[in-house]
Amino acid sequence: MEYKLQMKNLIKRLVPIALILTVWYLCTYFEVWSTYVLPTPLQVWNTFVSMVQSGELFVHISASLNRVMIGFSIAFVFAFILGIIAGLKPSLSPYYNHIVEFFRNVPPLSLIPLLILWVGIGEESKIIIIILASFFPMFLNIKKGFGSCDYKLIEVGKVLGLNSRQRFLKIILPSAIPDLLLGMKVGLGYSWRAIIGAEMIAAASGLGYFILDAQNMSRSDKVIVGIIVIGLLGVLCDKIFTILTKKFTRVGGMNNSWD
Repeated sequence: MEYKLQMKNLIKRLVPIALILTVWYLCTYFEVWSTYVLPTPLQVWNTFVSMVQSGELFVHISASLNRVMIGFSIAFVFAFILGIIAGLKPSLSPYYNHIVEFFRNVPPLSLIPLLILWVGIGEESKIIIIILASFFPMFLNIKKGFGSCDYKLIEVGKVLGLNSRQRFLKIILPSAIPDLLLGMKVGLGYSWRAIIGAEMIAAASGLGYFILDAQNMSRSDKVIVGIIVIGLLGVLCDKIFTILTKKFTRVGGMNNSWD
């Protein structure tokens, strides 16, 4: 029964993909657009295979992944520390709320001209853009996670003789993990969006650079390959965080069951 359900869900996922490929093929077959503008699915596939075999695609993926992971990790450290302080000390919010809201609504890509003037066109500017893009969704979710712990659980911890450190590690932190993972999931998505834009402006490698370079060379097949690869990487990252979130949500539910 479970196997049939999994197959049914798989078919549901494949149907829209098959429809997109069919429409794409028909558009190229009836020459709605020339293959110069819209290459055939087979052309894109052959380009993808060729780039995988040559290793060119992995060079750009590795460059983008490296930048994203460095910037995302730095942003997470700051968001985690500041999120704990903000979540456990809500009385401090009047001091920073307006500043957070201001910078949260400023697109990181709009800061590229200033960053190029301040730190140049090297890796620093790209990593700073990733930090700015991913920090705020992580900070807000981490703050929510640590600030919304059930107060009755904390009181039970006090009754059981747990000190402040033990209450944090055994009660507050586990209850905040689902929101923490959700913030990381959203923050990683923002990181990918930001780094692609940054690489399109000032880079010598990476998926954003690869797409812009393909556009300049009028290689629409490579542009489509780049877009598909970015989407697949995003889906993979999202899937990993979804699995982790579900796992820790179940764990959190079990931990809270003794209330």
